[in-house]
Amino acid sequence: MRSDAVKTGMQQAPHRSLFNALGMTKEEMERPLVGIVSSYNEIVPGHMNLDKIVEAVKLGVAMAGGTPVVFPAIAVCDGIAMGHTGMKYSLVTRDLIADSTEAMAMAHQFDALVMVPNCDKNVPGLLMAAARINVPTVFVSGGPMLAGKVKGQKRSLSSMFEAVGSYSAGTMTAEEVEEFENKVCPTCGSCSGMYTANSMNCLTEVLGMGLQGNGTIPAVYSERIKLAKHAGMQVMEMYRRNIRPRDIMTKDAIMNALTVDMALGCSTNSMLHLPAIAHEIGFDFDITFANSVSEKTPNLCHLAPAGPTYMEDLNEAGGVYAVMNELTKKDLLNLDCMTVTGKTVGENIKNCVNKNPEVIRPVENPYSQTGGLAVLTGNLAPDGGVVKRSAVCEEMMVHEGPARVFDCEEDAIAAIKGGKIVAGDVVVIRYEGPKGGPGMREMLNPTSAIAGMGLGSTVALITDGRFSGASRGASIGHISPEAAVGGPIALVEEGDIIRINIPQTTLELEVSEEELARRRANWQPREPKVTTGYLARYAAMVTSGNRGAVLEIQK
Repeated sequence: MRSDAVKTGMQQAPHRSLFNALGMTKEEMERPLVGIVSSYNEIVPGHMNLDKIVEAVKLGVAMAGGTPVVFPAIAVCDGIAMGHTGMKYSLVTRDLIADSTEAMAMAHQFDALVMVPNCDKNVPGLLMAAARINVPTVFVSGGPMLAGKVKGQKRSLSSMFEAVGSYSAGTMTAEEVEEFENKVCPTCGSCSGMYTANSMNCLTEVLGMGLQGNGTIPAVYSERIKLAKHAGMQVMEMYRRNIRPRDIMTKDAIMNALTVDMALGCSTNSMLHLPAIAHEIGFDFDITFANSVSEKTPNLCHLAPAGPTYMEDLNEAGGVYAVMNELTKKDLLNLDCMTVTGKTVGENIKNCVNKNPEVIRPVENPYSQTGGLAVLTGNLAPDGGVVKRSAVCEEMMVHEGPARVFDCEEDAIAAIKGGKIVAGDVVVIRYEGPKGGPGMREMLNPTSAIAGMGLGSTVALITDGRFSGASRGASIGHISPEAAVGGPIALVEEGDIIRINIPQTTLELEVSEEELARRRANWQPREPKVTTGYLARYAAMVTSGNRGAVLEIQK
């Protein structure tokens, strides 16, 4: 056992004395040590129930012959962090989570791990850590929130942000906003649409790192507790068979995840996290892979914010495995990939049928013949920008308009809510990228304000920051290179014409090369917004959005 390094032999007598201090018995020390990485806290709605999940995992591990030991991982609630300086601390936690989990697991020599995440950066951070540590590992999330109901209609967090925009436009009263406030988030769990947390929990199933239902069983269902117990039992089976994360998270598995991402219509943030996970296994993931995969992958789901269905509906329709089974009809998945079940993808999904063709469209009748995401390139984004095409209305798939340029999110929001943005405009928000932010803030407030003001079908938004999975509309993020390193987005001037063509995956600034060269010669880097603490260290090491904003020592 790997844990023999801390508990077996005379040299380890001091170590055993510390295990004794924990109240651990000799019998427990003789079993494999299984680390339970608990993301429980009392500030994130998606994490407030994880103590119950952790207790169930511990029971499952013990039932199967292991000794469970809990240690923590942090998590930020993106909704609470949204729209202020706190959002600078969201994406950056992904690497803190990966690093701290790696440190705890290696320092204490666990034989196996069960990861218990739920929200946006927590899931990819722990997937990154799992690849690094490479001991038998199973994931079990806390599950999605049930949708809220307002006036008989299902609603979610994105509805709440858009309600604020509607209030600013004078189309909703304060009392109506308060009703939304009290009803859209009715239970614990990750917010109820196909936002980033649920996207990553579903893709964890596709990668083979979570059991069936990991992404879709609602947080409040007792079935979630049973799933956690089975996860605890299953990690012991993986330990006995020596099945490890790098046996599961292969290049083929990551391409499977990208394919199902297209079918589900996942958050654009998956195009930050899949490259980062791939980086941990030595796979150089090019975000433009998304376009070639999208060309052959039909979009089968329109969950909120793209449509009127929610995670609970996807669960009832057969979940992620049913979506995967639909895709096998077009031979779009590698079915030979190993999973935490000890079986292949093909073996796992073969009997999983689509129970509701209104929630999961059959491949013969998709929402579109192409996938949910697109990567746009052109002289404004030489290294790419990402859009959730499945959440863009038909009128905005091709758009041309004047740039309205803002150097931070707050200025853009003030202009939108102040009525200064009009139909046809292309809002440009820059210096919000991984380095420039620093931290690559999500732009849910401005996209929701645009939608709430009734401009969602006439105004586009482009940024070197990123978007929440709850954003919808012609919202193009991750523009690379970012403004802080002199990318073309830094050279855009008020009134420049920007041309967006999502079907052709192009993003062009209608300015001559000579004029761009003149502007580039006059461009000066901005002083860093943050010069102390973790954000300063992060800004010094982070790469661009098209590379997944991974951290590297800058040479």
